[in-house]
Amino acid sequence: MPLIVPLPLQFSWPLPEGGRRLDLGELFGSDAIRGGDFASLDDAMLAAKGIGRWSCDLPDNTLTWTNPVFDLFGLPRGADLSRDDVVSLYTEESRAVMTHLRGYAIRHRRGFTIDAEVRTISGDRRWMRLLASPICEGDRVVRLQGLKQDVSHIYG
Repeated sequence: MPLIVPLPLQFSWPLPEGGRRLDLGELFGSDAIRGGDFASLDDAMLAAKGIGRWSCDLPDNTLTWTNPVFDLFGLPRGADLSRDDVVSLYTEESRAVMTHLRGYAIRHRRGFTIDAEVRTISGDRRWMRLLASPICEGDRVVRLQGLKQDVSHIYG
């Protein structure tokens, strides 16, 4: 079995003035988290803080989410997910930035953080903090994984 290595996060898009970066090491007291190793996080502990785990397998764009991510987008928990449908819920500007950062992350094996504006299925607008870390087999990125959190309160 090939070695699968999570790569460190790199901050990629500025937060709003007065905003604060989400420091998972500070939240959970783990140096592994600072390195992008989300696998060791407990889903119940994350959910209690309003944070959900996500992943996207690159060969087929299969998405996997925990309940807080479904809630963030206003989708029924456990619903079948299409990456194209989910990406269409991002506002135009946020979708463009996220798409650019995603491509860069895959090409250069670099993680990123972005605050993105999304619309729920019912049309409500929310701001989401998205943390992404590439998972590699050898030199090839095979999956992106990370965390999503509703940060709408920062944007008023």
